[in-house]
Amino acid sequence: MPREYVWLECTECNSRNYRTPKEMRGTDRLELKKFCRTERRHTVHKESRKK
Repeated sequence: MPREYVWLECTECNSRNYRTPKEMRGTDRLELKKFCRTERRHTVHKESRKK
């Protein structure tokens, strides 16, 4: 199964805080609640592709 690294980007400040491997075949976009260092609180992080 192919895996690829994706970045998790904060929805409020748009900073990329986390990088995680993800299975690419037949999956939806990740959306997790993680800690944002710039906001200093837990916010929703959405998947963005690596650049």
